[in-house]
Amino acid sequence: MVPLDPPAAKKLTKKDFTSDQEVRWCPGCGDYAILAAMQRTLPELGATREKSVFISGIGCSSRFPYYMDTYGFHTIHGRAPAFATGVKLVNPELDVWLITGDGDGLSIGGNHLLHVLRRNVNVQVMMFNNRIYGLTKGQYSPTSLVGLKSPSSPMGSIDAPVNPLAFALGANARFVSRGIDTMIKPLSGLFKEAHAHTGTSFIEILQNCPVFNDGTWTHVTAKDISHDLQVWVEHGQPLLFGKDKNKGLVLTGEEVKVVTVGENGVTEADVTVHDETNRAMAFALAQLMAPEFPMVFGVIFRDPGPAYDEGVVAQVAQAVERNGEGDIDALLRSGHTWTVE
Repeated sequence: MVPLDPPAAKKLTKKDFTSDQEVRWCPGCGDYAILAAMQRTLPELGATREKSVFISGIGCSSRFPYYMDTYGFHTIHGRAPAFATGVKLVNPELDVWLITGDGDGLSIGGNHLLHVLRRNVNVQVMMFNNRIYGLTKGQYSPTSLVGLKSPSSPMGSIDAPVNPLAFALGANARFVSRGIDTMIKPLSGLFKEAHAHTGTSFIEILQNCPVFNDGTWTHVTAKDISHDLQVWVEHGQPLLFGKDKNKGLVLTGEEVKVVTVGENGVTEADVTVHDETNRAMAFALAQLMAPEFPMVFGVIFRDPGPAYDEGVVAQVAQAVERNGEGDIDALLRSGHTWTVE
């Protein structure tokens, strides 16, 4: 007798990844858009709830796991990368997303973030950057601009801000990108690119905090000026921007110039072509800040390499093949031990 075919797997939708928890972000927070983009993207990736895990630290962004109908872990301040690494090593089949903010990830968690990036653990890191500590009521954060007045810097911050993209590149991250909270379609595309990458994928997301740092990215995202202050990069394509795509970036050594095609003899052929495998180019592009220069978005650097978790799993398999299955009780009782009377 021929066995019946197994029932076709149900096609999941955004609703399947939406939990029953009340979303507790302030009205107008950019986190809502990021959450919606993720919930819409996972079904397109063929993700399943039982193999998806969202791990976060502390902060407004770190409430994310509550709102995803998947596995999740709301951990301690700054330590999400360590937990994510552990989860991936114990069960490599899980699809791990790490959610953090500019405060959680670059202040108390800076050391942990550095190591997950340099090790190239196969997880996706989403950093919500609103240049402020929102959950603890508006203190200045590692990405806050010089001069920002806040409860912890009443006379204005004098700290030089951290550049998340430059930090990731300096930690030898092999996938570095940037998106914007309210641009859901491009953001969804970045999630897909990050998910397809083997190793750590880092996505900085410019996000607005309407209560404690409202409008911190308006000079980049406002509709009437966004064409002139955003360069959406694509590998192998010239770095063009502007409403008519007639402006471009020319990189010569460490110098970056903005040119206009058609003026002073400049042609499109003079505009630098984006090479996402060029780390030096990525560093130069990461330094560009509005309004002096347009900011870059999309996949800025990508250079796949061996994933840390795959290497660890391979070493464990070799050890088992060489020595057999381990015995934790025997291990604890071996070596220098003593008996307490």
